[in-house]
Amino acid sequence: MSEAKARALGINHVVLEVGDLDRALEFYGRLFAFTLRGRSEHNAFIDLGDQFIQLTLGRAQAADTKRHFGLVVNDREAVRRAMEQNGIKSINERMNILDPWGNRIEIVPYDDCQFTKAPQVLAGMGVEPIAKSENALGELRKKGMAPA
Repeated sequence: MSEAKARALGINHVVLEVGDLDRALEFYGRLFAFTLRGRSEHNAFIDLGDQFIQLTLGRAQAADTKRHFGLVVNDREAVRRAMEQNGIKSINERMNILDPWGNRIEIVPYDDCQFTKAPQVLAGMGVEPIAKSENALGELRKKGMAPA
């Protein structure tokens, strides 16, 4: 007799190890508008509406060459401009960056991926509704998840 498995529903948060919280918040603040959810002596929490990024002191490993996560943004071109203004280069054609501690982050446009925020979450974040591309809608349709 097999037991039913729990369904993984999403990611609540991602933890990034950094060497200095103030420098990390300054680095990410040059690229993204965000609200600080909270902060302690060893951790800072960047609010993403119903999710968050936790910055924690204590980077111990080498820079990530493959391991990364996709950070979805409402305006990828604004991130590209901020990168140029701050001398931050993408490490590949997919707009992946490394922070000063070697955490690799792929910048993903909201309109062209199947990741979807509920309208009330976007509104609570102060973000206007964003239309999905036909490519993203096609991915959602295949799963029966396209908006009505």
